[in-house]
Amino acid sequence: MNWYEKLSKYFPIEEMKSKEHMELLLKEKADIYHKDEGPHHVMMYVETDDFIFVDYLFVSKEARGQGLGKKLLNRLKEKQKPIILEVEPVDYEDSDTKKRQRFYNREGFTHAQSVGYRRRSLATNEVNELEILYWSPQDESEQSIYEKVKHTYEAIHTYKDKQLYGESYEDVDQVVTYNAEAAEASDQPTV
Repeated sequence: MNWYEKLSKYFPIEEMKSKEHMELLLKEKADIYHKDEGPHHVMMYVETDDFIFVDYLFVSKEARGQGLGKKLLNRLKEKQKPIILEVEPVDYEDSDTKKRQRFYNREGFTHAQSVGYRRRSLATNEVNELEILYWSPQDESEQSIYEKVKHTYEAIHTYKDKQLYGESYEDVDQVVTYNAEAAEASDQPTV
């Protein structure tokens, strides 16, 4: 099974980019879009000068619980840049979403309470809501995380979307939102 098949079997269709889209990113944005692949994992990620965005992280069932996901994230953490990712909200009927969230919490990722992310899938036409999680070595503000998510959406998620899918994704300001009041509340020390 090739890397794309592994990803598309694991991730829901509404979260998947087409193979053509990812290959185009790997070719035309090779300076920032990367694939890390091994027998039991596939990680697609963006690395800019000031942050890393994990687009997809897949660890095979056979390798889960053996520390492979932790090793992959630690390799990224060594770069000492904020790491951002999108995850499905916990669905109590889907134990994978709970396990995924628990894994990222154990790895020190924080939910960006003030950053909203709702995108209409071009594959299913359904609105998909995701949570933004981040890890930061320098205590990054949620405003900064918001700006980085917007950048990723515009540079990666919607890259040549009209050409690839025959239609465009929504404008970034309709998809990625920032709630300053939630940010202020999340910055307050908990008592």
